[in-house]
Amino acid sequence: MTSFNLSEWALRHRSLVAYLMIIAVIAGVLSYFRLGRSEDPSFIIKTMIVQAAWPGATVEDTLKQVTERIERKLQETPHLDFLRSYTSAGVTTIFVNLEGSANAKQVADTWYQVRKNIGDIRHTLPAGIVGPGFNDDFGDTFGIIYGFTSDGFTHRELRDYVEDIRSKLLLIHDVSKIELLGAQDERIFVEFSIKELAGLGIDRSALIAALQAQNIVRPSGTIQTGYESVSLRVSGAFRSEQDVANVNFIVDGRTLRLSDIAQVRRGYADPPQPMFRVNGEPAIGLAIAMRDGGDILALGQNIKKAMARITIDLPIGIEPKLVADQAVTVDGAISEFMTSLLQAIAIILVTSFISLGVRPGLIIALSIPLTLAIVFPIMKMAGIDMQRISLGALIIALALLVDDAMTTTDATLNRLAEGDSKVEAATFAFRTYAFAMLAGTLVTIAGFVPVGFAASSAGEYTFSLFAVVSIALIVSWFVAVVFAPLLGVVILKPPRTTQSGAPGKISNWYRGFLTTAMRGKWVTIALALAFFVASFLALPLIPRQFFPSSDRPELLVDISLPQNSSIYASEAAAKRFDAALKGDADVARWSTYVGRGAIRFYLPLNVQLPNDFFTQAVIVAKDVAARERLRAKLETFLANEFPSAVTRISPLELGPPVGWPLQYRVSGPDIAQVREIALKLAKIVAANPQAEKVNFDWIEPARQVRIRIDQDEARLLGLSSQAVAAVLNTVISGNPVTQVRDDIYLIDVVTRATDEQRVSLTNLRTLQVPLPNGQTVPLSQFATFEYQQEYPLVWRRDRVPTLTVQADVVPGALPETVINALEPSISALRKDLPRSYQAVVGGTVEESKKSQASVIAVVPVMLLLMLTILMAQLHSFQRLFLVLSVAPLGLIGVVAALLLSGKPLGFVAILGILALIGMITKNAVILIGQIEAEREQGRSVWDAAIDASSARFRPIMLTAISTVLGMIPIAPTVFWGPMAYAIMGGLLVATVLTLIFLPTVYVAWFGGKEQSIEARSPA
Repeated sequence: MTSFNLSEWALRHRSLVAYLMIIAVIAGVLSYFRLGRSEDPSFIIKTMIVQAAWPGATVEDTLKQVTERIERKLQETPHLDFLRSYTSAGVTTIFVNLEGSANAKQVADTWYQVRKNIGDIRHTLPAGIVGPGFNDDFGDTFGIIYGFTSDGFTHRELRDYVEDIRSKLLLIHDVSKIELLGAQDERIFVEFSIKELAGLGIDRSALIAALQAQNIVRPSGTIQTGYESVSLRVSGAFRSEQDVANVNFIVDGRTLRLSDIAQVRRGYADPPQPMFRVNGEPAIGLAIAMRDGGDILALGQNIKKAMARITIDLPIGIEPKLVADQAVTVDGAISEFMTSLLQAIAIILVTSFISLGVRPGLIIALSIPLTLAIVFPIMKMAGIDMQRISLGALIIALALLVDDAMTTTDATLNRLAEGDSKVEAATFAFRTYAFAMLAGTLVTIAGFVPVGFAASSAGEYTFSLFAVVSIALIVSWFVAVVFAPLLGVVILKPPRTTQSGAPGKISNWYRGFLTTAMRGKWVTIALALAFFVASFLALPLIPRQFFPSSDRPELLVDISLPQNSSIYASEAAAKRFDAALKGDADVARWSTYVGRGAIRFYLPLNVQLPNDFFTQAVIVAKDVAARERLRAKLETFLANEFPSAVTRISPLELGPPVGWPLQYRVSGPDIAQVREIALKLAKIVAANPQAEKVNFDWIEPARQVRIRIDQDEARLLGLSSQAVAAVLNTVISGNPVTQVRDDIYLIDVVTRATDEQRVSLTNLRTLQVPLPNGQTVPLSQFATFEYQQEYPLVWRRDRVPTLTVQADVVPGALPETVINALEPSISALRKDLPRSYQAVVGGTVEESKKSQASVIAVVPVMLLLMLTILMAQLHSFQRLFLVLSVAPLGLIGVVAALLLSGKPLGFVAILGILALIGMITKNAVILIGQIEAEREQGRSVWDAAIDASSARFRPIMLTAISTVLGMIPIAPTVFWGPMAYAIMGGLLVATVLTLIFLPTVYVAWFGGKEQSIEARSPA
């Protein structure tokens, strides 16, 4: 019974196969233009924020009564990795972080469970709690941001225009969400004199009740007649500040307007909400997010057209300014990668034409676009966009997918030279190599399995590498056995003479060299093993890295003032910083976020939550060189101008967000002890010359005024702590009492004291407190004052107070290198720590270890798949051992390439090394198969090894050279460079070893001996 030959079937159905080729090309072209475009692959930010407020509570009370209760319940969350929280006076913010292994469905289910669990304990929280609220849209990316500045318009007028523009942009296809940045909510302030109210005998609470009663919204009934239904509406609702000012009161039989006893004015939130500035000017921003799977290039074009139409209708003085445009970045990145892809194709084609000749080279030239044409529709169906990882995967796959087409074409040429007909020659490759090629392809794919199934954010980020390479390799096998034979029949001609010239000379030289190596087999094996051991020992010399910094021109500048700083201090700092950037030739544009971090305009951004003391600027430099010049200038400026602030300048990160590269978490039950340990650890870090800007995420205590009420005296006066706190709150901050409904806005009406009576630390003692009898007394009559210190906020991790020592590294240094240098000193410190206290490495190194651990966890699955595939193909433990003996030797080339190029061994490079195992194994499988085939024809072990290696020399070397040269376009890139060098060096060395070391080991294993010419001649 003859086995089914797919190539033979293709030649019997030529018209159908030709039709399928045409359809594949058309589908590929259409899919290419319809594939989504984005900068980075989407990955789930597995973090939810739970927030609750308890107005008026101290940090300690908030910590014990709110944070602790919520965290205890949150620890029951499935798939929980860790909880991280910060608590300030009256506000708790908890980050719920899930394990990297949680998939999209589990994450969504978990967030539902979190809401449900917290809802169950809502009744156990203290009275007066606001919330808890939940934010699980932490990962939304707002890739396009516009800022709107105004000249001659009020903030409200500008906001009206921006809100109208937002409504129009929401109608654009692929827009999922638009956030407003820097918009200040309006307030109507009712400011009164406490003394005057007391003098008139007006009860402040009665005044507030009157305001609320007039502005209430209540149904007034509906009259049903025989013909219609008529709704009744009662007037009195506030529509403007004038309506509030006109409210009447009856005081001692007299009618007074509110404006007679208070100043009513419209203003903005005081203190301000987080602010937004563009190129040094106050602005309101629109941050636009794209729906999942959308095309950022198409979205960018559509928004650009819409903004051009909208700008025409804007009045002079309102200026839209582009702040962030991911579409331009993605367009540039895709153009750059497409150029690299075309360069890789050109390199491989030139290699094929030179080595195989014009006609065989043409088959390779047609096989590549055919394969890509089939890959694109499958990517579209699988929901894989064109982005950083998938484009790099296409280039890597391109270098691999020529292997099968080259093997098929080379085998066809050899059979034509032997005198076979075109059909017999075209079907020979399937009979001889198809299943070995398929096994090799599957083994190569198995090498990428750790990439595809690593249960971590980094694994999720790089998943499309596995998916695209797997798709391309499977497709390339089908192209090689279905389409390539048909192309071979049409294009190839029998060679006029046997192979001669340069290829023959190289082949003869190789044959002689291999014979010499096999004669001194033990020396050859010993040398290979010595090089392997040397490379293994040299591994620590290669610098380590998680993910490199982005090559985008942006710089992030963080300015953290002391944590008790007001937002006014942050605004003043932002203005000083903006002034330094104006007129700088290296700056294209910049935006400043005051009181908060930048919105997530870039998926791997380490987003900072709102805090009054924090300011972040996003500077777009003219280019990367300008970025580095600017960085050096700003380092000096910030050191001189903001000596008391913690500042950091950094390019954008690639991969999952981390933040400060050097981090040590010090945790324990007592905050004072934790602080003392953290200070010791910070000294150790600061002593390292490669660490700089050592700081803490919280450590500075802030002043607090404790007002101690004499309860007996207060009772005699008819006062209570509640009444005093209410008066203080009204006087200092103001108290919202009702709302004015103005167009689409709800404006709070806030009652508070007049400016001259608003409390400062100097006049706190003389503050007049109204009594129930209409008189007032100074606060100092029944209260004493003392200054205390407390922490403005407290960070915890898994319910334990945790203080993080943070630092940056000097330019050119890598975090892993610095951590390794610090480890002896930190270990000595750890030994002296009391029980229940610990100092743990965080930041880049921790994330790198987690990600690498997630990859290593899948390596056993990869090895099992490889072994199973190899056994299915080889049917022999001996042959299996021989194949596997070559794979580790690729490390020799990897170490040499990384050391010579100076590239670090990072997450992406490790993925390349794992993939390299599959590539090396594939060549070894086909070579062993060829040796076995030669032996079946009656050749001796020695002759079979030499003849098979000589026959496989050209296709194996051509594939390796094509792969190595095809990697050249991505070798200079920041992200793919380490992987490219690892594969190039590893594959080149491993290919040579496959062609020299493997036949030598085969002969040594099976006891093959060289025969004399006389003994060999009868055969």
